[in-house]
Amino acid sequence: MAGGATPRTACEHVMPNPRRTILVAAVLFEGGLLLAAWVGGRLTGHPPFSGAVVTLPAIAWGVAATLPPLLALGGLTRCRWPPFRRLLESVDAAVTPLFVRCTLVQLAVIAAVAGLGEEALFRGLIQGGAVEWLGDAGGLLAASVLFGLAHLVTPVYAILAGIMGLYLGVLQLWSGNLVVPIVAHAVYDLGALLYLVRGRLRASREP
Repeated sequence: MAGGATPRTACEHVMPNPRRTILVAAVLFEGGLLLAAWVGGRLTGHPPFSGAVVTLPAIAWGVAATLPPLLALGGLTRCRWPPFRRLLESVDAAVTPLFVRCTLVQLAVIAAVAGLGEEALFRGLIQGGAVEWLGDAGGLLAASVLFGLAHLVTPVYAILAGIMGLYLGVLQLWSGNLVVPIVAHAVYDLGALLYLVRGRLRASREP
């Protein structure tokens, strides 16, 4: 072709970039949760970030706090209990195709906005507000149950998400700083995505 241009099919011109589509969808969705948390905070008088202070110790504790759930994830992927096996099969079928072409930077952005948006809503707004009415234990339980229900992909996944919400809520109560669960959530999501998308895909290709 003239000028040495590489031929392109019509589909390449009109089909969206799947990596960009997933990234934009994730940012918009999690950004929507962040907006909902901010609006809810304005309406209720409980700003979701009132307990958030960015410090090096808070970031360090958040990163360190990802170790137990990541170890648990590794153990669950080796569990032979049928409900867990079915859950992993669902993840492999639904999650891997969505994120397999994403770069490390894109996965990190997705994990970061998930940690920020979901923690602002569930720990910053819901748990923070519920604690005033129900006490620490009641607020923790309420936010964790809602967090699990928000992840009702399957019953097992909802239960696991509720347990993770409980863990993140305990981090919030223990530290008094929303930055700790935000960092823990984001780093865990990144580790889980890398393991589930890259690690399991690579293992499935090995003879």
